Amino acid sequence: MGLDLSAIIVLAISGGLTAVRAQLDVVGVLVLATVTGLGGGVLRDVFIGASPPAAFLDGRYLLAAVVAGSATFLLHPALERAEGYINVFDAFGLGLFTAAGAVKAVDHGLAVLPAILVGVVAGVGGGIMRDTLIDRVPLILRKDELYAIPASAGATIAVVGLTVVDAVGPSVVAAASVTIVWRLLAIWRGWTAPEPVRVRTAT
Repeated sequence: MGLDLSAIIVLAISGGLTAVRAQLDVVGVLVLATVTGLGGGVLRDVFIGASPPAAFLDGRYLLAAVVAGSATFLLHPALERAEGYINVFDAFGLGLFTAAGAVKAVDHGLAVLPAILVGVVAGVGGGIMRDTLIDRVPLILRKDELYAIPASAGATIAVVGLTVVDAVGPSVVAAASVTIVWRLLAIWRGWTAPEPVRVRTAT
């Protein structure tokens, strides 16, 4: 619960700031914050067959997203003074939700590879919905952004730690930390994923 709520709050702030940058009104800010905060968790629960999703069973999930979105709408001038805040909040949300998603997948008895996939989907799902709503190519698909690889590494660490070592706390901390640090380093140092080697053909 605590891990989920923390992830929802930071991702909702990320979604709210994105909405402000896109010049949306208060409704747009709240919608984008809520979708970004809850989207990954809803997709995670759909994938593992947890119906209805936790976000629809416990009002604290929606409340956390709405409060975070409202705070972002009111405080965005202060938040936007520091360039890159959106990416920082997004990186923390990515790491926290990836770890939480992997843990829940393992708890529901998924095998290693499907559990890793669910962890990644949980981490990137909200961001994909956010970017789609504002007609922007999702970060996970952009060649100038390293997004899925840090999430995959974090999910792998969490799942292996839970299934092999059976150490929940250390696995979650390690998974979230690796994902967050890798994502932030990729942003600040301009790291990107490898691209296919293009072979020139003779004409």
